[in-house]
Amino acid sequence: MAKVLELIFVTEEGKSATISVDNPKEPVEVNTVKFAMEKIIAGNVFVTSSGDFVDLKAARLVERNVEEVELI
Repeated sequence: MAKVLELIFVTEEGKSATISVDNPKEPVEVNTVKFAMEKIIAGNVFVTSSGDFVDLKAARLVERNVEEVELI
């Protein structure tokens, strides 16, 4: 079971930009995630085709299960 924390930001053009963090430390704390996202915006270190990150949009923990199918 693979888990990914997706941090979703609003860009200058009003579009969404996502940063994915593999295997996040659990339990995921809301205040810690929000603080980290605010620091990312303040640091202005990511460049996107739709501009800088300007606001928080969402964060979500995505879990996926993969089951291999054996082909003879």
